[in-house]
Amino acid sequence: MFKRYINNGISPYIWAVLSILPFYFILQSSSTAEIIIGISLTILFFIIFRFAFISKGWPVYVWTCLLIAISFTSMFLFTYIYFAFYIAYLIGNISDRIAFLTLYIIHLVVTTVAINLSIILQEASFLEQLPFIIITCISVILLPFNIYNKKERGQLEEKLEDANKKISEFVKLEERQRIARDLHDTLGQKLSLIGLKSDLARKLIYKDPEKAREELKDVQATARTALNEVRKMVSQMRGIRLKEEMVRVKQILKAAEIEFVLEQDAALSNVSLLTENILSMCLKEAVNNVVRHSKATTCYFRVEQTWDGIVMTVRDDGIGSITEGDFTKGNGLNGMKERLEFVNGSLEIHSEIGTTLIIKVPNDVKQKDKEDLI
Repeated sequence: MFKRYINNGISPYIWAVLSILPFYFILQSSSTAEIIIGISLTILFFIIFRFAFISKGWPVYVWTCLLIAISFTSMFLFTYIYFAFYIAYLIGNISDRIAFLTLYIIHLVVTTVAINLSIILQEASFLEQLPFIIITCISVILLPFNIYNKKERGQLEEKLEDANKKISEFVKLEERQRIARDLHDTLGQKLSLIGLKSDLARKLIYKDPEKAREELKDVQATARTALNEVRKMVSQMRGIRLKEEMVRVKQILKAAEIEFVLEQDAALSNVSLLTENILSMCLKEAVNNVVRHSKATTCYFRVEQTWDGIVMTVRDDGIGSITEGDFTKGNGLNGMKERLEFVNGSLEIHSEIGTTLIIKVPNDVKQKDKEDLI
């Protein structure tokens, strides 16, 4: 309920030490009893004020009410109104909104009643302080809200700073995951191609040395390509068009001795580079799975675009080894699913005769084309 800050906790005690005004008014009393009562109330006020700053929960209500009572008594007996300034400062430091408003209203009402009562009684010493009384009244009205809003703003800034730190951590984590996916999707394909071509060259080295040399040249070229792609990936995320990826897909399928059949190739239009890049990465991973796991002889590919979205299908005639349960294994299918979710896409897997991956993404038509349709 009551939040303490180092700066705000020290300042009231400095004021308490420097506050000699109560004793000035008390010593003007006519009787010794009033002087003793006044000094006792002043000492008690600062003791309770100290307890109020170190308390938590409901004791804050009690201490503040006692301070208000002492302030009212001091105004009534000694025409000393300046305790109200301390109480206003104290109430402004209460963080709970309901408690703040409740005590603020109580203090304002009690102070108003005490001032009006002193004016009615026409206390001469009280009327002499009228300019300072007006300043104190303004402080009682405005100071609590000023301090409360300052504290609230400070708390919001702290929360904002914590939120920014968490966002920064999330961004770092997401960036690590993105790099892991890109390395798996991009570098993994090239390494698979290198492995396939190396195996083929090993088989041909005695049967057809010339063909083996050509395969080794392809291995060297693929290794260089992989190195360049890794360098580009580190510097920035490079967009890949679907047409470009299809050329590479044909190469890896040919090296794996898997026939590539293009069932339908619709020309994509009004598609952002981000969406086409995600489709390219998904195609790359789908073909990698065909090469690694399917034992297929043919891979079928089709892509079609409608006003509703883009549907890309990758199908093989293999053993149908990939199921939705494989989402929990490895990085490939998980990476595809995460990428598609980023653009509100979806991934379906069917393993009846071979394996079929159906990739759907919404069609991001340009704003100009949308307006033409209206």
